[in-house]
Amino acid sequence: MTSDRPDATVDIADPDVIGPDAIGPDAIGPDAEATDIAALDAADPLRGFRSRFTLPEGVLYLDGNSLGALPAHTSERIARLVRQEWGEGLIRSWNEAGWYDLPRGLGDRIAPLVGAAPGQTVVCDSTSVNLFKVLTAARRLRPDRRVLVAELGSFPTDLYLTEGVGVAARDRRLLDRDGWTTDSLADLLADDTAVLLLSHVDYRTGELRDMAGITELAHRHGALVVWDLCHSVGALPVELDATGADFAVGCSYKYLNGGPGSPAFLYAAARHHDAAEQPLTGWFGHADPFAFEPGYRPADGIGRFLTGTPPLLSMAGLQAALDLWDEVDLTALRAKSLSLTSLFLELTAPLGLPSLTPAEPSRRGSQVSLRHPHAYAVMQALIERGVIGDFRAPDVLRFGFTPLYLSHRDVLDAATALREVLESGVWREQRFTASAGAVT
Repeated sequence: MTSDRPDATVDIADPDVIGPDAIGPDAIGPDAEATDIAALDAADPLRGFRSRFTLPEGVLYLDGNSLGALPAHTSERIARLVRQEWGEGLIRSWNEAGWYDLPRGLGDRIAPLVGAAPGQTVVCDSTSVNLFKVLTAARRLRPDRRVLVAELGSFPTDLYLTEGVGVAARDRRLLDRDGWTTDSLADLLADDTAVLLLSHVDYRTGELRDMAGITELAHRHGALVVWDLCHSVGALPVELDATGADFAVGCSYKYLNGGPGSPAFLYAAARHHDAAEQPLTGWFGHADPFAFEPGYRPADGIGRFLTGTPPLLSMAGLQAALDLWDEVDLTALRAKSLSLTSLFLELTAPLGLPSLTPAEPSRRGSQVSLRHPHAYAVMQALIERGVIGDFRAPDVLRFGFTPLYLSHRDVLDAATALREVLESGVWREQRFTASAGAVT
């Protein structure tokens, strides 16, 4: 894509510095005109990762917060599993190719991305299934308490699962959908609170929550905390151990680029392993799966949260993605994320679209959400121009910024396309206003 604004400029502290400081959140100022956007991209220590993804020509992909792009070597990894490990190795590959150990092995590779020591993270099942496990386990660890606190505006599956684990309506206290503060959260916590369930980054607004402060607050009231990391893992550093988190779940198909339907992960702090009881007591979580005993004995450690046979084909895609993540400097990732989102907020501010995303960098994940009364039609018009973001009802334009394969130039081109769509009024054409049903 091209832009008709080649003279757009921003400021960075030192354009010659190649490192996170060169593209941090302070690099962009509303009055700055000294440094060309090209200098930001030249100073980007992550710029080499772009070539390691398969991205369609002519597309600006700003929906990696829903489904990440394809790492270039993923196809080969999956093909090797199919042709060699399955096709030739057959059942021997459970041992010879390491299939049996993948849930724990991949969990330990994700652990550094979420700030966890080894042995506390496991890859298995879906986010929803894992949330069911940890919510139940947390409630069982607080048998004398009955109340669960959650967000009315959380991703729907989180609320659905609170019903699925048997929390009655009278025992569920919900934070306001349109925003809440630590003070309003404190008002809901009490001596009867068993579990607090929160999203680390709000999926609609992109707001980043204070994990350390909130976890400490919940613990002061005797409650355990479950964190949903779906919109933060792979977008910014997460510190589960350092903040004292109890449990966490997250998916691997968004910023981690594991592929559609790639398995989720589950974190349980080591201090809870001996006492935790999860409800889905399947054979893979048994202390001795091949003893085929009639009764269940949980495995030691994080293995007790496993349930059934792992999905090897989708795990191969996640394996390939984690090859990239083994090389990523999370400090540089966060700096670039804030630089990209700050630039987009600056460039789109003149359009007059209200932002749901906090302006303060410390309160922002890696997305920007803008409001427009006809957001669906506007987004469809953008997609036709090759700028792929997504829509959230009723009026949210959501743009995800994936630092590994997006540039500052991409941000400029996306903002320019949005301006042109709005100024031209092309979004009013019937082909954009008529909903085709499901949207991304």
